[in-house]
Amino acid sequence: QVQLVESGGGLVQPGGSLRLSCAASGRTFSIATMGWYRQAPGKQRELVADITSGGSTNYGDSVKGRFTISRDGNKNTVYLQMSSLKPEDTAVYYCRYSGKLLMYWGQGTQVTVPS
Repeated sequence: QVQLVESGGGLVQPGGSLRLSCAASGRTFSIATMGWYRQAPGKQRELVADITSGGSTNYGDSVKGRFTISRDGNKNTVYLQMSSLKPEDTAVYYCRYSGKLLMYWGQGTQVTVPS
């Protein structure tokens, strides 16, 4: 199986920046798509960004132009660089690993941007 561990969450003032990391371990493959989703209280979980093994990226409309997703050379770690943060970005951010047949989720990391 695959284990995902997120890190880098915390409290950031509006307009600030934060970098999230997700390390995948276990039975991982470089062809898998990895991404970030977020969920705020009372709301549905939504796509933030994802990235394929070939480097193609996809972003949710609310974060385009502000967030950047990337992955390292061995493709087992994915990052989310968050800039120009807004209070509406406050949520639990979850890392996702999506392979050919199976999908795995991390435990989530809290990002808080106060009003």
